[in-house]
Amino acid sequence: MEKLDLKKQYKKLYSPSSKEFTILEIPPLTYIMVDGHGNPNTAQMYKDALQTLYGLAYTLKFHCKKVLEQDFTVMGLEGLWWVPDMQDFSTSSKEDWDWTAMILQPDFITPELFEEARRQLTAKGKGPLADKARLETYNEGTSVQIMYFGPYADEGPTIANMHAYAIEQGYALSGKHHEIYMNDARRVAPEKLKTIIRQPIKKAN
Repeated sequence: MEKLDLKKQYKKLYSPSSKEFTILEIPPLTYIMVDGHGNPNTAQMYKDALQTLYGLAYTLKFHCKKVLEQDFTVMGLEGLWWVPDMQDFSTSSKEDWDWTAMILQPDFITPELFEEARRQLTAKGKGPLADKARLETYNEGTSVQIMYFGPYADEGPTIANMHAYAIEQGYALSGKHHEIYMNDARRVAPEKLKTIIRQPIKKAN
């Protein structure tokens, strides 16, 4: 049975340069999502969201492998981060953040498959926010991104430079700050963390 690897399928989206900003078109993609608010380092809801997301993702994987004979690699965590006025968005004020934690899914994951995974996970008592999770297609469109190496706390200058670059290229910021976590912060030293930082943009008037 061949295993689908979405990182390879969407190589341009998941292997950006770390030396220069790249503007590209992001196609509509389907994710399992959970919304929340507060500092991801301290909020219990964020921990519960991650437990739920990975529980659903692996339940879907094993169910599809058994029932559909389709296997896929579970993708890593991604996050959308925002505040009511994005001009006030700051990495130093994480308590004010709203967020959506999410994991990319293959195209063949249907609402029916998702609901079955939610039922199975809930029955096991391992999805604390299963009732708040959803399957949603997210259409990000034109975006600018870069691969960042280092601690999450030090992302600020890279984010500011990326925003400035987009504006210099004739764009305005639109949509939510997006981060894609390429390794596990629980197992990797902060200086070795790899994060794709992405920002949706639109042509300035």
